Amino acid sequence: MNSTLFVSAFVTLFVIMDPIGTIPIFLSLTAGRSQATARKAAWQAVLVAFFVIAAFAFFGQGILHYLGIELASLQAAGGLLLLLVALELLTGNEEEPTAGTGTNIALVPLGTPLLAGPGAIVATMVFARQVHTLSDFLAVALAFVAVHVTLWLAMRFSLPILKLIRESGVLLVTRIAGLLLSAIAVQMVADAIRTFVHE
Repeated sequence: MNSTLFVSAFVTLFVIMDPIGTIPIFLSLTAGRSQATARKAAWQAVLVAFFVIAAFAFFGQGILHYLGIELASLQAAGGLLLLLVALELLTGNEEEPTAGTGTNIALVPLGTPLLAGPGAIVATMVFARQVHTLSDFLAVALAFVAVHVTLWLAMRFSLPILKLIRESGVLLVTRIAGLLLSAIAVQMVADAIRTFVHE
């Protein structure tokens, strides 16, 4: 196995997908749900992110080219979607849908665009281009799987934190998560605009 490519892919995807930074957002989005539902949301979000990014790794260039979509457009759309979620977290309007059972936050916004965002998709597509041998494929594939296992562990073991900080702590975490998420969203849109201007 190409250990250099493995380390490079793992570190890059780890920084972009940010398992540690996902914890407060996961806690705020699962507040009011049962532990079983939160655990289910954790592995569902990881599975959604895994399959979305894997699909783009294999077919991304062809899909975007066929639809006439630029990567910057995908990035801007993801940023705007995250901004809507961030505003709900900041204003407290997320409480009703968060507590409800009909809203599957594992799909949106956790699975995509938070985990399977434009940054992770683009990075995976770049590493997929570097695969020329079976050793390269194993390195990128193992790094990809390892990052997703790390994401699941981070969200899975964030549940004891929820017991510790209680409702008032969740409210504080929710507001902080909304602020961080809004900053991420604005940065994504800004990067997309910068790309459009350069082009």
